[in-house]
Amino acid sequence: MAYQYIVDAQLPPALARYLSSQGEDAIHVLDVDMMEAPDSAIWDLALEQSRVIITKDEDFQIRASVTMPSPKLIWVRVGNTSKQAMLQLFETQWSAIIKALDSGEILIELQ
Repeated sequence: MAYQYIVDAQLPPALARYLSSQGEDAIHVLDVDMMEAPDSAIWDLALEQSRVIITKDEDFQIRASVTMPSPKLIWVRVGNTSKQAMLQLFETQWSAIIKALDSGEILIELQ
């Protein structure tokens, strides 16, 4: 199954570019003029466009636990790291992420 992604502001635009270069439909909030948008606006866009939110923001995880419907979330739970290390994390974990999405998981924690 193909997924669409929106990368939240705490993560670099390079992550969306990397995913796009791998054939994924990925945008960064910067691409849609939402760098300063509240979480609720990003949430609503993800629901409207069936996008998976990729974020470091715990608020999305909390909201997903109490709100239905919820977009799928990839919650990045690593501390401050270089852009290169972040991209490498996604490269090494991507097949497991897709497997989890395909199995119907709503929240995928990346550590």
